[in-house]
Order: sequence, then structure tokens, then C-alpha cells
Amino acid sequence: MIRPHDRAMPPSDLMQAGKRLLATVLVLALFGGALWYATQEHQGQQLQRPEAQERGAVDSVTEMSGLVSVDLEPFFADVRVQKILRERKLPVRVTRVGSRDMAAQLAAAAMRGGGPAGGVADFYFPAGVLAANQIADEARKAGINATQTAPFNSPMVVASWQPIAAILVANGIARPSGERLYALNMERLVAAMLARKRWSELKAAEAFAVNRGVLVSTTDVRKSNSAVMYLALASHALLGEVVTDRASASAAAEKLAGLFKRQGYQENYVNGNFDDYLQIGMGKAPLAFIYEYQIVGHALNRSKAIQPDMVLMYPEPTIVNKFVLLATSARARAVQAELAGNPELQRIAVEYGLRVADPALFTAAVKPSGLGVQERISQVIDPPAYELMSEMVEVLTREMAK
Repeated sequence: MIRPHDRAMPPSDLMQAGKRLLATVLVLALFGGALWYATQEHQGQQLQRPEAQERGAVDSVTEMSGLVSVDLEPFFADVRVQKILRERKLPVRVTRVGSRDMAAQLAAAAMRGGGPAGGVADFYFPAGVLAANQIADEARKAGINATQTAPFNSPMVVASWQPIAAILVANGIARPSGERLYALNMERLVAAMLARKRWSELKAAEAFAVNRGVLVSTTDVRKSNSAVMYLALASHALLGEVVTDRASASAAAEKLAGLFKRQGYQENYVNGNFDDYLQIGMGKAPLAFIYEYQIVGHALNRSKAIQPDMVLMYPEPTIVNKFVLLATSARARAVQAELAGNPELQRIAVEYGLRVADPALFTAAVKPSGLGVQERISQVIDPPAYELMSEMVEVLTREMAK
């Protein structure tokens, strides 16, 4: 006997059963895929969450405020510098301020706030120890602890041209010290300028036999730190020593006033003198007194080639201009440590022409540019005390107004 369930299903029923089975399999597959995708997405979010949290923590750190000289503004604007400091939870926001104005701004901020924390910047980064000492004095008066470090420096140099260098060598004012590199005797140069020597009167002057006085071009001494450094070097060459009292400061300034007055109009911004050297050339600026970092930074910028007849002269003696960072907060002191010890930040500083603690790093970076630089500066003097430099500038200001 054949039982009912042993009978074969009709073909139509088999087809319907197969369709139901296929639909069930498809639903299960779709559900499983969605479940797998959701699981993977959740795991991915879990993996990414620590990184996102860390980034948010870095971004949430309050920016420090800093006042910096125009020389240092491009360094702090560099995206690599910003990134490194953010990663170390030390983001900074800088404002460019004249080095001579920083002390007054610190004093005013402290007075408005009624104490050390009242609107005072986290750090001050001027060009030169004179401005740094003035800032430190104002900080002491306001009861603010301002620690000082000098992570970068740049010697004062004279940018010139090969024909000019040859004339100075022939007259015993300069001597070759390397390829496209010269040592400049400041005592002899100042003596020639005070004697009102003209280029056409010097020996071997055929290449620059112009009827104009031998002068070093500078920025405006009443407004520019680099011109003040030139005044300090010229006074040392005149007296044979650093100015140490008000009487000698005034007397030296009166004698040297002509070196500034006879230049005619002088630019009052840091690159004004250097721009004349680059754009107008030997006819306008046969001898341009500048910071070394200006021409080195120019040489390291691949879009700005150094011309074959450009040379660099190092005054003997010269002044090494220090960029002094004064920190008024604990986090700013951490920035001091980073600038002094972080190799990547130091390499970036060198790209802007600044010298760091390692002289080999600096010279190795400059060598491919074709510009000759002096690896170690051996003859260095300090500028006179701030009060004496101020006295000399005041005398020059009066003399130039006559």
C-alpha cells in the first residue's frame, strides 16, 4: 500500500518549495552581511576613537600668546613648526611687534591686569640682547618671572659684490677668508669713511670708479635694531673698545653721525636695506649691513638664486645678534626646551637662515646654495649697555635733524 506521504509531489509544488527555500537563503545572507558590516564598522570606530580623542585633546589645548620680532614671524608661521608644537600640546599664536616696543607692551599689560597674570604674553621673542634685557627689566618691576634662552642667533655681516671686495682688498680694508668670503677690517673701514674717501680715490677702483663716498648702507638707526648694531661696531672701531660711559657714548655718536646722514634716505624696516642690495644691486648698495640670516635664507630659497658676484664680508670684530626667548609661563618654558632641543625645529630654523647650537648643521645646509659663510665666528664683541646705546641713538637723532 502506498501511504499518502510517500506519493511524489507534483512538479508545481516542488517549484514553489524551491522558490521559498531560495528566498529564505537570500534573506539570511542579506541579514548576515548587514550584521558583519555593522560589526566591522563598530570595530573600526573603536580603533579610530583613541586617535580622534588624542587629536581633539591636542586641538583643545589653549593657544599660548607670544610677541615676536619680524625676523621670527615666518618661522612661527611655518606649518611644520605649528604641527610640531600642536603635537606636543604647545600651540602658539604669535603677534609681530617691534623688538624695542615689547618691553613697553609687557609693562602696560601687567598694569592693566593689576598683576603678573593680567594680559601679559606667555613669551616675548625679540631680536637682540638689548631689547631682551629691557623686557627682563620690565618683567622684574612687575614681579614677573621671565626666564631667558637664546635658541637662535645671526651674526651681523656686510653683503657686497666681487668688484667691491677686490677694491677693498687692494686697499688693505678686507682680506679673502674663503670662497666668496672676506674678513672686513672695521677700524680701517671706519677710518676711510670718516676721512670721506670716495670710491674713485681708492686703489684699483677701475671696476667701481664712481664719485660717491665710501659708506656702508644701513636701515634707519632711529627705528631699526640692525642699524643700532652697526653703530655699536662703528663706535668700537672708533674708540678701540666698547663704549662704557655716557661721555664717550655722546662723543662717539657725534663723530659717527655723518656715516648715517650721508647715506640719505634709509629704510625703516628690517629688509629695506637688503631689498636694495638684491633688487638694485651694486650701484645702490655696494656695502649693505645686514643680518646673516637674511642672505642665507635668500640663498636657501630655491626660487632665488645667489648671483655669481655676490660675496659676504664678516666684520672683524662683529656682533652676534641673539634671538632671546623670554618665557613668563610654565608652558612657554616648555617651548623654550623644544626650540633648543628638538632637531626638526632646529633644521627648520636653519632653513630660514638662523644659526643654532650646532654650527655643522648650519654650514652643511648652506653649502649647496653656493653662498660662502664663516662656519665659526671667532672675533665677537658685545654691544654697549642699553642705556649707553640709547644715549648714542638720541645724539644721532638730534644730529640727523640738523
